[in-house]
Amino acid sequence: MALSNLFERGRDFVWTIIDTFNDPNARSKTVKFITLLITITVLVLLILMLWWDQTASDFNPSDNATEMAAIRQQQIVTGYTSTATLITLTSSLLDKPGGYLSNDVMPPSIWMDNIPNWEFGVLVQIRDFSRALRNDISRSQSQSLEDPDLSIAEPQFNFNNDSWMFPPTEREYRKGVAALESYLARLSDPSNNDAQFYARADNLADWLAIVEKRLGSLSQRLSASVGQIRINTDLAGDSAANQSTPTPDEVLTQTPWSQIDDVFYETRGSAWALVHLLKAVEHDFSDILEKKNALVSLRQIIRELEASQETVWSPVILNGSGFGIMANHSLVMGSYISRANAAIIDLRSLLNQG
Repeated sequence: MALSNLFERGRDFVWTIIDTFNDPNARSKTVKFITLLITITVLVLLILMLWWDQTASDFNPSDNATEMAAIRQQQIVTGYTSTATLITLTSSLLDKPGGYLSNDVMPPSIWMDNIPNWEFGVLVQIRDFSRALRNDISRSQSQSLEDPDLSIAEPQFNFNNDSWMFPPTEREYRKGVAALESYLARLSDPSNNDAQFYARADNLADWLAIVEKRLGSLSQRLSASVGQIRINTDLAGDSAANQSTPTPDEVLTQTPWSQIDDVFYETRGSAWALVHLLKAVEHDFSDILEKKNALVSLRQIIRELEASQETVWSPVILNGSGFGIMANHSLVMGSYISRANAAIIDLRSLLNQG
């Protein structure tokens, strides 16, 4: 009986709708209402897209560390600025306008790809620095014990970047931030010598080696926006070298047109995070850098990366040919990244000198 009543109610509702559309006046009012509702929905989504299509704000690592230390009543010691910068970078990723968008599955963020790619670029640098902090900078030698908080933080930042639920990505990254904050509290405690940050030339050079490879990869992907036939140099420099499977002497590399803006914004996010980390490193490794006469080299790297953060006035990322009429934003970005990468190679050479 209940099922029969439900069927009758549904049938009556359908016929009511049909009768409404048969009446010209009622049909006109219904169409106007639906049109107004769709228009309002589209406008709200567009406003949200414009608001959320913003990257995190810049900050000064030294001032940020001073403010954090004052609020938490902690002492600024060697490594405090770098750790505080890593915490702030991750928090900025999660708390910027719109929050963390890479794992969203609902409009309007599901239609936005520039900010998620920017987020991934920032995340890669967070992962690399947290790994260097755990494996090298916080340890005096290869046989020393790893820091318990850093052993928690580093895996958390390597959690899947687009998990919507069970668990959501944001929850895992905040666990990583909490572990970093615990390490920072122990690091700044004069009575606790378990947490350490060793500002040594070899530790800095090891992290820069990772940065060098990241920037080199990004530079290659940016340059491939127009397509290039490249000579295979995989085994160059070692006559006894070999590889698993043979590859042609010349390789065509080209970034698919649908991914050109993705690579651009990933690079932009990576460079943004690096600017802040390098400024923090300048503070914590200042004695080493001055001794090696490498401060100028570091500041030049920062300047090149800062230039990659200039406002993009074009509404879309253009992909003109190298010397064509239209601009190629990827090649412009690639030039800054390549120069920064070359400067990092020089800086590593200075650090490795006795």
